[in-house]
Amino acid sequence: MAKDSSNRQSQLRQLVAQHAARMMAEEGISDYAYAKRKAGRQLGVTDTQCMPANSEIEEEIRIYHEIYNSDEQPEALLQLRKDALLVMQLLERFNPHLTGPVLDGTAGKYAETHIHLFADSLKEVEIFLLNQQVPYLTDEKSYRVSERRSIERKKVPIFTLEGPHGLIRLSVFEVDDMRIPTKSPVNGSNAHRAGIEALSNLIQQSKQVPS
Repeated sequence: MAKDSSNRQSQLRQLVAQHAARMMAEEGISDYAYAKRKAGRQLGVTDTQCMPANSEIEEEIRIYHEIYNSDEQPEALLQLRKDALLVMQLLERFNPHLTGPVLDGTAGKYAETHIHLFADSLKEVEIFLLNQQVPYLTDEKSYRVSERRSIERKKVPIFTLEGPHGLIRLSVFEVDDMRIPTKSPVNGSNAHRAGIEALSNLIQQSKQVPS
């Protein structure tokens, strides 16, 4: 009976992961916890033991793109990276770095783009956007960061821009925060960041890959 229960939980975990992955791939949802809860509700799964880890959902996202979006996803991803590069070039003075699904390759059509900025003050970024006549909404986001040999929570202000192919979220960190890695929501490891040069190289490599 215990083995049957374990198998049942494993099957439900995979089902929830697949359902959440589909929503994240097709609807542009970026919050793993939200996608997980929504998938659980739609499937009638309430047992926390049947809730997949974020890494399981990410793997299902990659599989989903390979099966259903193998023709469209690479092109959509490339476009999102190009959009990100244009924004980063505009904001070059704030040392912009791309992170998240658009960088790691799991982003689908209309996915959110996440860019970290490093500025002396929030007002400096706000004035720059106003001078460039770039419309935005303001919010904040809580990041897990490695600091003082421990994991802490850090709230960071965000400017959200309406990009041509999805929302672009600019998280504004202090200049000294560049040395402090944020944690990946997928597996808790240090999140990858790519500056303008690294992203430009990534785009060039993508163009050279035969279709």
